[in-house]
Amino acid sequence: MKKLPDYIAVNKQTWNQKTAVHLKADFYDVPGFLAGKSSLHSIELDLLGDLNHKKVLHLQCHFGQDSLSLARLGAEVTGVDFSDKAIEQAQSFAQKLQLDATFVCCDLYDAPHHINEKFDVVFTSYGTIGWLPDLDQWAEVVAHFLKPNGLFVMADFHPVVWMYDNDFKEVFYSYFNVEPIFETETGTYAEREATIETQTISWNHPISELLNALIKKGIEIKTFNEYDYSPFPCFNETEEFEKGKFRIKTFENKIPIVYAIAGNKK
Repeated sequence: MKKLPDYIAVNKQTWNQKTAVHLKADFYDVPGFLAGKSSLHSIELDLLGDLNHKKVLHLQCHFGQDSLSLARLGAEVTGVDFSDKAIEQAQSFAQKLQLDATFVCCDLYDAPHHINEKFDVVFTSYGTIGWLPDLDQWAEVVAHFLKPNGLFVMADFHPVVWMYDNDFKEVFYSYFNVEPIFETETGTYAEREATIETQTISWNHPISELLNALIKKGIEIKTFNEYDYSPFPCFNETEEFEKGKFRIKTFENKIPIVYAIAGNKK
């Protein structure tokens, strides 16, 4: 059996490289964000509800746009990410915008050793759990940080999407979590022509694995939604069929692209 490299070190290097590119990419529209534009979408906002004076933990927050958008809604936010370059930028944005947000640089699984408080809401969004090998351990972290009856909200890309090759011409990977996926990529989803080459190690997690991990850790699922579009043009071969809604051309509305979950800690 192939020995797994240090996936955290490999992926951290990649996300440090991507952060530098993403800050300049139109995809993230940093000038618009700094001027007041929210990076959040109705998919997650409808599940989050009123956040005024709520303590929110945002897991895998990248450089903090969603975290700070939550803070603009009145939340007291703590963002976590393993990329030191991303966290440095998030802290800079928080200071510049004078928002109530704290950012912590650590591996997600190690977060309970870095943050000593409980939260009303734990939130994670778009492109997150695929970087983690063990969802039981992930769900344990979610449950650890939630107050009793605290709210967990997640929006992410559907595992069906990750079955295909990058151009969506064939089913390339298993829907199920059978082995780590090793990839080398040029550019990035936010800037396909960027002159960077990165290596990644990721995992496909079927919906059953995700839901069972949460249920086992005492998260009572209240809502599970699936969507035939993405709010981001982050895949190859996409088209905007409505304002801010993107589909993969050849699939039209035939496959799920995003899902969202809400649940409460028992």
